[in-house]
Amino acid sequence: MPAYSLPLLNAAAAQRPEADPRLRAQWPAVLVTMPFMDANRPSIQLGLLAAILREHGFPAHTLHANLDFAARLGLERYHRLGERRSRMVADWLFSVAAFGDQAPDHHGRLFDDFADDLAYLGDAELPRETLLRMRDEDVPAYLDALVDGYDWDQVRVVGFSSTFQQNTASFALARRLRQRFPHIVTVFGGANFDGEMGPEWIRAVDCVDVAVVGEGDVALPRLMHALATGAGPAGIPGIACRVDGAVVTTAPEAALARLDESPHPDYDEFFDRSARLGLLPADGPTRVRLPFESARGCWWGAKHHCTFCGLNGGTMQFRAKSAERVAGELVAQARRYRTFRFEAVDNIVDMSYLKQLFPAFIEQETGFELFYEVKANLTRDQVRTLAHAGVSAIQPGIESLSSHVLALMNKGVRAAQNINLLRWARYYGIDVSWNIIWGFPGETEQDYAEQAALMPHLTHLQAPNGTGRLWLERFSPLYRGSPGKVPEHSYRYIYPPSVELGKVAYFFEYDLPDALPDTAYAAVAAGAAHWKAAGADGHKPVLRYWAAPGFVQIYDGRHAGAEGTYTFEGPVADLYAACSDRPLTANAAYRRLDGRLPAEAIQQTLIEYARRGLMVLDGDLALSLALPAGAPR
Repeated sequence: MPAYSLPLLNAAAAQRPEADPRLRAQWPAVLVTMPFMDANRPSIQLGLLAAILREHGFPAHTLHANLDFAARLGLERYHRLGERRSRMVADWLFSVAAFGDQAPDHHGRLFDDFADDLAYLGDAELPRETLLRMRDEDVPAYLDALVDGYDWDQVRVVGFSSTFQQNTASFALARRLRQRFPHIVTVFGGANFDGEMGPEWIRAVDCVDVAVVGEGDVALPRLMHALATGAGPAGIPGIACRVDGAVVTTAPEAALARLDESPHPDYDEFFDRSARLGLLPADGPTRVRLPFESARGCWWGAKHHCTFCGLNGGTMQFRAKSAERVAGELVAQARRYRTFRFEAVDNIVDMSYLKQLFPAFIEQETGFELFYEVKANLTRDQVRTLAHAGVSAIQPGIESLSSHVLALMNKGVRAAQNINLLRWARYYGIDVSWNIIWGFPGETEQDYAEQAALMPHLTHLQAPNGTGRLWLERFSPLYRGSPGKVPEHSYRYIYPPSVELGKVAYFFEYDLPDALPDTAYAAVAAGAAHWKAAGADGHKPVLRYWAAPGFVQIYDGRHAGAEGTYTFEGPVADLYAACSDRPLTANAAYRRLDGRLPAEAIQQTLIEYARRGLMVLDGDLALSLALPAGAPR
């Protein structure tokens, strides 16, 4: 079927007034999220943009179509297929439905060529034949049910939000809609359409009419006004479209600055659909973690872009809602959806919230249970504030326990600070999501030998979720500095030759200079695995201390069969306590002890504590590893 071509927005059309209310009412939009978005929570992209369109007078609805596929497969299988990016099986499942005869892998070569990488799918439960049947039977039946089960005749615009493995499922539905309802204008946006990706998808996929390149808060309602008035989308900032067979792209305007003016996301349809499909938890919406947005961009990345990070492809500019707005939004959403569980989608917490928002939650004794991404150099007092305010889970971007590797990443923290965050998070009961990643130019084998040697001393702290080589992501500094990169190989099993993969891929194969061989990381991978397994036998690793002036006792129960208690008195005891709150230099420790221990003795004592595994030495920093005994305070 020929590509849908839209009229060019000329200068006169650009100056036309907005569509009058009667015209707007005739342009209903449906915003869709397809597999494999997480089925356990609603899409904030859909909820926010639908609310924005309604503010502009357009009838707008959301459709969490991912839920229907999750119900068809079962939640466990659905999440297992979608939770890993490795070899992109989730996108492969919809490739034939999206591209028909042009799909490159009708026979399932993906499973032969990447058998080792796909072992996580499990030979017994998801063999090749099952996945082929899923692709050839479940996917078409699911898409047909979506097309037949919705009143698309009354819809003028269908918008698709696409991030990571949502492209082919979105293209597949758009293709069917184009065949059955050619009057519908399809609009695509999301992280998969940032930068040059959006224009290339417009060029290569004929069922993609318009792409929103960047944030859609302003661009999408402008597009709707242009369509309603007949002006057409070309020339609207942040829009790519096809005009007379050519792709026309207009750069986005400045990023949205006043986030307080954004409406609350509307999640009604998610809860209605999830309940109807039997996907809500047994105790109902109270178990659902609602996504909310309190900030965009990254204040650290705006100054020091982490070398591997490909987030914020459009702009790194940090913008945050006021504390009053965030508090009001959470209260309103909790009342509306009957849940106190929330997940911030922010890349990093606004540090001003530690003085405004979170203390207000503590004072008001709110019962929120919150997730936030944070920077790892938080102090004990700041971690305490988060915990008392209801932050029960964080993602601090720890990434490594080597200060040298962290410097190569441009993280702006030391290994001792990362470990200290793990300490106080464990003490105050906050779950930490973190990984160890490797493969950076300039690493040394010593960096990883030291991390492997350190891990047995940290078993009383939360282990990493996983380990592995870095992913080379579009928009990251490493991406820009890697001339030999090529699109990750599995893209070739999903997209036809007509797609220029170098322009649409988000993940890339690479050969970075000065990177170590895989064998250099074996000890760290093994150490992390043992760390994760610690306590599986019923023995909970602990390392805690009791302190009084001039007296410290440390109970070491990190390893079954090797438990013991250390007792220290005098200035050496005070030295251990002094290095517990945060990492200190020897000079700072000398000052804390008012010179009661000579500088040389301090250095020797720190070395002895580290030799016993009670302290970690990180360059000029020393950090006690034991946690205070007793209830958190």
